[in-house]
Amino acid sequence: MTTDPWKAHVESLGEFIRAQRRLANLSLRELAEKTHVSNPYLSQIERGLHEPSVRVLKSIADALNLSAETLLAQAGLLEDGDEPDDEAVSTEAAIRRDPDLTEEQRTALLAVYRSYIADNR
Repeated sequence: MTTDPWKAHVESLGEFIRAQRRLANLSLRELAEKTHVSNPYLSQIERGLHEPSVRVLKSIADALNLSAETLLAQAGLLEDGDEPDDEAVSTEAAIRRDPDLTEEQRTALLAVYRSYIADNR
């Protein structure tokens, strides 16, 4: 059990990234290719051994069709008022998990959903 709160936070971020990568049906190698981040470094991030930079988090978010805000909030890099609401996060997660949609359909639906959210803000 981790006693250092920051270490626990970094481990939680890694677990979140791993879960999102698996939901996207990507291998670690495929994610590395999409993010232009090395396979070993991504593995270390997923295992909570390294805290990624904002640039790396943005690349991972883009590759996983996540909003950068979602990943930055998970990493603890946004102020409380900047975090996306739970409904938006759960809606995006539901879209990514839907087995009846193709990857292209998921990407398109996420883009449309995010554009509506952005317009309403």
